[in-house]
Amino acid sequence: MRLDASLGFDTPLDRVAEVARAAEAAGVSGLWTAETRHDPFLPLVAAAGATRRLELGTAVAVAFARSPTALASTAWDLARLSGGRLRLGLGTQVRAHVERRFGMAWSGRPVAQLREYVAVLRTAWSAWQTGSRPSFRGEFYRLTLMTPFFDPGPIDHPEVPVYLAGVGPAMTGLAGEVADGLIVHPLHSRAYLADVVLPALAEGAATAGRSRDAVTIAASVITAGDEASLARARRSIGFYASTPTYRPVLEHHGWGGTADALAGHARHGRWDELAALVTDEMLDAFAVVADPSQLRAALERRADGLIDRVAPYDAFGTPAWAGLLA
Repeated sequence: MRLDASLGFDTPLDRVAEVARAAEAAGVSGLWTAETRHDPFLPLVAAAGATRRLELGTAVAVAFARSPTALASTAWDLARLSGGRLRLGLGTQVRAHVERRFGMAWSGRPVAQLREYVAVLRTAWSAWQTGSRPSFRGEFYRLTLMTPFFDPGPIDHPEVPVYLAGVGPAMTGLAGEVADGLIVHPLHSRAYLADVVLPALAEGAATAGRSRDAVTIAASVITAGDEASLARARRSIGFYASTPTYRPVLEHHGWGGTADALAGHARHGRWDELAALVTDEMLDAFAVVADPSQLRAALERRADGLIDRVAPYDAFGTPAWAGLLA
């Protein structure tokens, strides 16, 4: 198991370099940013300049909020700046956010669209690396023009690993088919990974003539040890489980009724009441609960045979990390 870290959602840009240096010094393998309240790429510029070994990734950037060629350019520059340490993690988001938060069109076929999106990224990177003319014509995207003025030219590490976020079998299967990594949502259990995620990943890989082992599985894991962290864990689980997209994860455990109740609370804005619906059984399934001194061993048990790289849900530098680095 490789131990990764997440950058805090509200870490100021002027502190990112300090946090990244500390994570690298602590032996952390990778530092990941999320697209929540801030842009996911700007912090990686600061982190790249402050470190030499630390891998840098997005978990995740919203693909459908951006032109694939524009995103390819951002990733290319970050791959150049970091010396090949970028891990480009992408997610689709859901229709409401794509249309109403980002103001973009929703195709209604996110798996097919994301398959093309990844192909456009790699078409652009290949054109820039080799000087060839791009020739991609798909259902959702077209890339056939790249004049020298807009060509950034080759870089030393042109193979940018692409990770895709997936929850259900279809998107997880796509990661197996076309991606270098799969980003597992924080709302997961060992049972859901073993029964749903890994078989879908293997099936997708097989359709492309690939081995399931060709795809790195990365997961953010909700952790808890003391009363304060247990309360935070319940709030996080309740928040995520209130989203209809993640209902199948609860349904897999027979908690579909709880998922419906949580979604009802969310529709009516009763956010403070979500945690009360998270039972002890749900907490045990979706979080790693352990004494801080035993947290790393507990994470290794959660990951054993299922996950290649683990990032605690709590941001690097928070109290939860004391036991992990002891």
